[in-house]
Amino acid sequence: MSTDKTICLIIHSLGIGGMERVMAQLAVNFADRTGTEVHLILIGRDRKVVYEIPKTVVVHKPGFIFNNSRRTVDTLRTIYFLRSRVLKIKPDTILSFGEIWNNLVLIALYGAGFPVYISDRSQPGKDLGRLHNFLRSKLYPKAAGYIAQTKEAKKICSMNRWNNNIEVIGNPIRQIHSNGQAKRENVVLSIGRLIRTKHFDELIKMFVDIGLPDWKLVIVGGDSKKQNLSRKLKTLVRELDAEGSVFLEGEQQHIDPYFNKSKIFAFSSSSEGFPNVIGEALSAGLPVVAYDCNAGPSDMIENNKNGFLVPLFDQEAFKDCLKELMSNENVRKKFQQNAPKGIQDFIPDEIADKFYSFILSHESNH
Repeated sequence: MSTDKTICLIIHSLGIGGMERVMAQLAVNFADRTGTEVHLILIGRDRKVVYEIPKTVVVHKPGFIFNNSRRTVDTLRTIYFLRSRVLKIKPDTILSFGEIWNNLVLIALYGAGFPVYISDRSQPGKDLGRLHNFLRSKLYPKAAGYIAQTKEAKKICSMNRWNNNIEVIGNPIRQIHSNGQAKRENVVLSIGRLIRTKHFDELIKMFVDIGLPDWKLVIVGGDSKKQNLSRKLKTLVRELDAEGSVFLEGEQQHIDPYFNKSKIFAFSSSSEGFPNVIGEALSAGLPVVAYDCNAGPSDMIENNKNGFLVPLFDQEAFKDCLKELMSNENVRKKFQQNAPKGIQDFIPDEIADKFYSFILSHESNH
C-alpha cells in the first residue's frame, strides 16, 4: 500500500489520563485512513502504553531510562533522540500534546523544516514557571498552528500572541454503552487523578455532610504528580467514619462499568483544559454537578438542563445541587434525557476529521 501521508504524533506517554486517551484515539483514527502512516514518539520519563493502538502505528521510545538525578543530560539526550528520529521519519506533519512538552518538541525540531502543530491540554494560560513561560512566548509563535480545546483557550492564546493560526477543537468523547445488565445504584461517581486541584477532600466532606442514607460516593483515580493524596483521603474517610459510604477505588483502566452503575457524576475540579470525564458521564446518561472552572465544563453542561454548573469554590451551592440530584428523582430523569445534547459536538470521528484537516492545512496553503 502506498503512503500518501506520514503523520508523527508526539506525547510524553500513553498512560492513563485524558490527554493520553485523546492522543490514542487520534492514533487509531489516523492509522485507519487509507494511505496514512502514523508514527508515535513517546518522550516522557514513563513511556508506557495502556491504550490499544493498531499494530500499524510505529511506536518510538528513547533507548535509555530517564534518570532524574541527571535530568539535564537526559533532557538533552531526549532532544537529540527526538530530532534524529523525526529527521529519519520525514513526516508530512507533526502533532505535539502538552505544555512544557511542546517547548521541548519545538526546541528539538527548531530549523528542521517540518510543520509542528501544538496543543496545550490543561488549564488555558497555566503558569508554567518563569523559564517555561519565557520559552512558550518565544517558541509557540514558531509552530505551524495551535489547537485550543475551548473558545476560552483560543482567547488566551490570541491575547498572549502565542500563535496566529488557532483552531478550536474539543476532545473526542467516547460513547459509553450500557450492556443492559448493569443496574444503576445510589452512587455518586467522581473520576480523576488524585491531585489537589480536583478537591476530592472537599467532595468527600460535602457528601458526608449531606448525610443521605443508602447513597455511596465512589472515587476512581490514582496518585499523580508525587502528591500522594490517596493516603490522606483514606485517613479523611476514616476520621469522618465514612468507610461504609465513601469508596476510593484507585486507578482503573476500565471505567465504563462505573459509569453504568452510577446515578450521578460529581466533578469538584477547579482547573481543567477539557474534562473528558464530564463528556463520558453525559454520554452514559448521568446528570452532572460541576464547578464552572475557567474552561471545559460549560462547553458541555447547560445549567439546569443536563446538570448543574456551580460558581467556582462555592461549596454550599455545590452541596445543595448535589443533594438536589440525590434526593430528587424527577430532576435526575430530566437531566438524564438531556445529557446526550451536551456531547453532540464531540463525536470522535468528527473531532478526528477536524484534527486531520487542520494538521495538514499547511499543504493547501502552499
